[in-house]
Amino acid sequence: MSQSAKLFYQAGSESETLHRRITPTADQFTAQKDRWNDLAQFLIKRLTENTGYSIRTWLQGSYKFRTQIRPWVIGAEFDIDLGIYFEWKGVPEDGDHSPEELKAFVQNALVDYQDDEDNEATGVAEPKERCCRIAFAPDFHIDAPCYHLDNHRDARTLATATKGWEVSDPKQIYEWFKNCQADVPRKKLRRLIRYLKMWAALRIDEVQRPSSILLTVLSAEAFDNVNLNAVVDDDDILEVAATLIADRLDHDPTVLNPVNPDEDVNRLEIKAIVQLVAKLRDLASIGERARFAADISAAAEIWSDAFDQFFPMPEDTEEGTQALANSQAIAVFAFTPDIIVTATPRENRNVKPIEGLNEIRPVPKDCDLNFTIARPDLLPAGCTLKWTVRNHGREAAMENDMGHVAGTGTSVERHTAYNGDHAMDLTIYLGGHPVGRRRISVKVRGPAIPPRNPPKRRYGR
Repeated sequence: MSQSAKLFYQAGSESETLHRRITPTADQFTAQKDRWNDLAQFLIKRLTENTGYSIRTWLQGSYKFRTQIRPWVIGAEFDIDLGIYFEWKGVPEDGDHSPEELKAFVQNALVDYQDDEDNEATGVAEPKERCCRIAFAPDFHIDAPCYHLDNHRDARTLATATKGWEVSDPKQIYEWFKNCQADVPRKKLRRLIRYLKMWAALRIDEVQRPSSILLTVLSAEAFDNVNLNAVVDDDDILEVAATLIADRLDHDPTVLNPVNPDEDVNRLEIKAIVQLVAKLRDLASIGERARFAADISAAAEIWSDAFDQFFPMPEDTEEGTQALANSQAIAVFAFTPDIIVTATPRENRNVKPIEGLNEIRPVPKDCDLNFTIARPDLLPAGCTLKWTVRNHGREAAMENDMGHVAGTGTSVERHTAYNGDHAMDLTIYLGGHPVGRRRISVKVRGPAIPPRNPPKRRYGR
């Protein structure tokens, strides 16, 4: 087993693995399920009344494939695809309504659904070419493409805004994915897709980012060529897959839909494809460097170049802590700087700040935290610094705030917002390689300290 394998995934474990940190929580899955079920029931009734057709709904996309990832920044949203199917016999042109009319029915229904305050819908977007969209508090939206369904032929056709009827069958692509691997390796494939989707979200600008379906097809192709007898762990599979996909796109950037050979699912411009290949090779290089790292801590720091705050440190897992303690190369980091930590309640500056060196006792919410290197003059010449916040616990997970890169100077400031056991990690780089590290554990407990009441007016003679 490679050094960082257990930082990627552990079956049945509650440890803070990469896969755990990028995957929605059970509560988030349940909240999404409740919302799309309610919306589906509303649309079936409403659209049946509007058109007289039998209406069906069917989940599709990453939620259906079980490759959904959590939002990578605050403000990003979970995405759900809920297909709306208008059923009649024959071809799409045999129906009573055009594609544009069907999309208008769906759009108007979503607006009326959003107008009901009990639904927690926060807005309906302007219609897109291939779907309508409704957003929900706190952090997800549902895309609703609509189709003609001829159940007798088991045929589906997508309604578009300006391009008429379009050949598109979500059921076929799902059946392809479900059958492309046996049950056990398909679980590994799902995790590979999640890793690549999160990596792409963190490392590639949205306008040049590969689509979910493109990454899914490329991952399945690459996974088919991985020797699972020799390459077992998730980190090694990701490294190999990154090279295989880069080589494949270099050879031929056309990526055919596995159930529709007339469709190229790679809609990226040439410049974006060249950038994707370069970044995939960077990802493979990160995997190679981590594989040859001196210990688990060094490997984790290297992988964080790809996944930032989502990649856990060894201290976040029991197995990782044990490996770190047993490592014979623990002195691989030559610099372990001292850090002064200060916590000051934001709403009550009269309270004495909480201070510590390389640690701090538990602090309440709504405190301003300052982390300052005590002797910056002792840092190696030419080094660079990277401060990373890693949040843990239910409150942070439900807000999709697993942390962030906090700064690159000798001092940073942050704010306590969630109860839980969090961490501020400082990494020192020299020549692009990690040479020093310090972790400050930050335990946040209890509500904020309330503002101090103003002094009472003194009365007297």
